[in-house]
Amino acid sequence: MNWKLQNLPYSVDLETLKVLKLLPEAHRALAELKGVAQSIPRQDILINTLAIQEAKDSSEVENIVTTHDEIYKASMGIESVTSSQAKEVQNYIVAMKTGFATVAKNHFLSINHIKQIQQILENNNAGFRRVPGTTLKNKNTDAIVYTPPQSHEDIVKLMQNLEVFINVEENLPIDHLIKMALFHFQFESIHPFYDGNGRTGRILNILYLIQYQLLDTPILYLSKYIIQHKNQYYQLLQKVRDTGEWEDYLCYMLTAITETSKDTLEKVRNIKKAMADYKMLLRENYKFYSQDLLNHLFKQPYTKIEFLQNELHISRITAANYLNQLATDGHLVKHKIGRTNYYVNHAVLKALN
Repeated sequence: MNWKLQNLPYSVDLETLKVLKLLPEAHRALAELKGVAQSIPRQDILINTLAIQEAKDSSEVENIVTTHDEIYKASMGIESVTSSQAKEVQNYIVAMKTGFATVAKNHFLSINHIKQIQQILENNNAGFRRVPGTTLKNKNTDAIVYTPPQSHEDIVKLMQNLEVFINVEENLPIDHLIKMALFHFQFESIHPFYDGNGRTGRILNILYLIQYQLLDTPILYLSKYIIQHKNQYYQLLQKVRDTGEWEDYLCYMLTAITETSKDTLEKVRNIKKAMADYKMLLRENYKFYSQDLLNHLFKQPYTKIEFLQNELHISRITAANYLNQLATDGHLVKHKIGRTNYYVNHAVLKALN
């Protein structure tokens, strides 16, 4: 088939019987996740924990592999133990939070917003590709499997069309989950940047769900499913280009939403229970208990004296006393790197795993 990337929407029936059968469960799983997440008192607790999970896995899809320990240490600014991979994942977290703030404020995803996300991810402002020669290759054989648009002018026109498609509901009056899968395919096929297209595209998926109020916060753990079915993901993207058949790709994306919603829901419930247990422990045993202290220890599973001091507006000595007492009693684990002490709340890490 001589397939050519064109403006959205495509003149093809996307709502096949097989696709329509998967939609109700995907919506139920997303709605349940949204509802339970709303019961957590501070949404930044979920963003700071689950967003790290998503950032780690989304980066791993691109073979940027690191550990949660490295990522949390990077968040504390411990440069001596921060790997380049952890720094890239930190960039992902900042990009996701920036995109979330933008969508929450503007309820709109523009080309400039997309460029900003990619710029943070890659730490450069190269913008859309201007130099021809970009191709997508089979990683095993090095054979070219797809050649995205080469001219800057074509890329800009296709991205302008994508912007309209994302933001104008009347542009294609179909279910938002199908529309998300459709624009994800389009973005990855335009491949507008020199680097960071995959990670940018996966951030846009979550932001789209927030824009249309299917989620409140960027907590959907979608990249885990893609890692587990990575070859299938790339094969199905290419199958659409090779054959023009959308059904298998759309079913893959809907299944990914369902499965990762359920998985993320379990993690949210685990965090909620861990917080309740920790709250009881603090209230019954420590006169310095406060809801702010509890929130901090779950929002910042790796913390240090300065962080607690600044967030609770207490003296350094008081913050140190709180953390050291909890560490002495076995409720935090104290570590030291150089001259820096930091404290780990393993209750959060256990809830996530």
